[in-house]
This record gives sequence, structure tokens and C-alpha cells, in this order.
Amino acid sequence: MKHQSEKPNIVVLGAGAVGCYFGGMLARAGHNVTLVARAEHVAAIAQHGLHMDCQSFQESVAVSASTDLAVVAQADLILLCVKSPDTTKTIEAIKPYLQKHTAIVSLQNGVDNGERICAVVSNPVFPAVVYVATIMAGPGRLKHLGRGELAIGQSPGNHNDVGAAGQLTALAKLLTEGGVPCVVSPDIRKDQWSKFLVNCSYNAISAIGQLTYGKMVQTEAVRVLINQLADEVVSVAQHQGIALTHQEAQKANDMIPQTMPGQLSSTAQDLARKKPSEIEFLNGLVVRKGKEYGIATPANQSVYALVKMLEDAQALC
Repeated sequence: MKHQSEKPNIVVLGAGAVGCYFGGMLARAGHNVTLVARAEHVAAIAQHGLHMDCQSFQESVAVSASTDLAVVAQADLILLCVKSPDTTKTIEAIKPYLQKHTAIVSLQNGVDNGERICAVVSNPVFPAVVYVATIMAGPGRLKHLGRGELAIGQSPGNHNDVGAAGQLTALAKLLTEGGVPCVVSPDIRKDQWSKFLVNCSYNAISAIGQLTYGKMVQTEAVRVLINQLADEVVSVAQHQGIALTHQEAQKANDMIPQTMPGQLSSTAQDLARKKPSEIEFLNGLVVRKGKEYGIATPANQSVYALVKMLEDAQALC
């Protein structure tokens, strides 16, 4: 990171709904931000700015955008927002351009992206837990549906742990002052697994039914299934030494339809666009870990299988 008096160059890799929200907020606050996104988004942002339809404001924010990964050569901070299946290949692709000091913050679903990043590069890597509901409403057009905060922490596989506490504090301050409330988590692994649990409980069901979280839970049988999915995730988490309880899982899941009732899961959005989802890194990971640990995961196996079936059916079309 640059000296405190200088604004760091921030690159958002994989600027979809999550990346555009956080990158847009930082650009709106005056930070030097470049969004690396798909061509249609880049063209729209270059012409009109990033249109942010947020709960507290609606405006077009001037921000740089590019399709070229080489822009990371100028980055002091990378917000990594690519889908979990693309983590390793993206980091390998940017490795030739990375400066040694560049910090990478993973704003991704799943619980193992930090370790996979650290397996490729020796840069400072910090996992983040993202609490925001957003969708892309068209090229270069973001719609914010709820929340918008982050928790960050140190990756267990981070090679650069010297001074990590200071870097984390500086990152949290930079993000908070940029309009993104951010705390340094004393137990980021537990926070990751709590968010992962919510993703495993809601994403696949939302995708299968193409329903928002608020509509999903109106069906009693779905509420039962959500609890079954969560119980299996907790069992796997506890086997890995994560101090996550069934009561905490219940509380986390109960919050979602209240705080994000209008949100369609990212998995649902992927299927609607006929794109591959992150199901392998969500319920699929629970199933694989369950087999490894001898823990039965029938609920996760069921929704995993159904999402895979829908993906395969789309691939044949």
C-alpha cells in the first residue's frame, strides 16, 4: 500500500454486481479505481459512467474501466471479485504484472479462495466476507438492493504475515472512509464459514426456483430444507475446527430474508444468464468434505445435483 497521504491505485478484477458496487463506492469517494469487466460493461461505463441505483443515492459515477488484465501492473490494491472457479487461472494470468507490494482482497464466495491465491503468488492476501445485495440491471448499470459492508482478515496461507495487522487496519480505514463500512475480523475463518453457510442454505434453492430470498421462505418445506442444509454445513465446519454452532447458523439464516428479501442469489443469476455457477465451491464443497469426513450431507447433495442438472441441460441447448 502507498503512504497514507497518497491515494492507492485500486483495481477491481471481475467487476460484476459486487465489484461494481464496491469499486463504484470507492470511485465516488474520490479514489483511483479501475474496473476490469466484460466488454459490454466497459463500453457502457466509458460512455456514460457507472450508473449506481443505490438505496441512498442514484447517480452516474465517473470511473475507469478496462478489459485488459495488464492494468494490475499499476495496482496497489486489487479487489478480486471473479467467480470462485476462475480464481487460480485469473491469479496465474495477472502474476507477470503484479508488483510485490500489491495487496489482494478476495471478495468472493466460498471459503478456500485465499489459500488458492497464496498457492500462486506471495503477495499479501486478505479474505473478505461480503454483505451486500446487488444485481447488474444492464451494461454499466448497477442496482443496490441492501446492505453493503465488509469484514476482512488475514488468510491462513498468507506468506506475508509481518505487518499484516497494520495493513488490515489501514485497509479497513481506507474502505470505511470510501463509503464501505469495514471491520477487521478477529476470526475471519468463522465469518467466512457463516457467510458460506448462508450461501449453501439459500443460493441453490433460489436458483432452482428462480425466486428471491423473501419469496423462498414463504414455503414451509423450503424453510425446513434451509435448516437441513445449514445443519450439514455446521457439521462439516465443526469437523474442520470452526467454532460455528447450530444456534449461530439459525440466527444467520433467519436474518437473510429480512435484510435481503428482494435478492436473487448469484447462482440464480448465473443460471438465468445460462452461465456456469459456483455450485462446485458451495454445496459441492460440502458434499466432497462430507465424504472425506464421513459426514452425511443428503440435503446438500440434493440441491447440488439439481443445480448441476440445470447447468448440464443448458449446456446442451
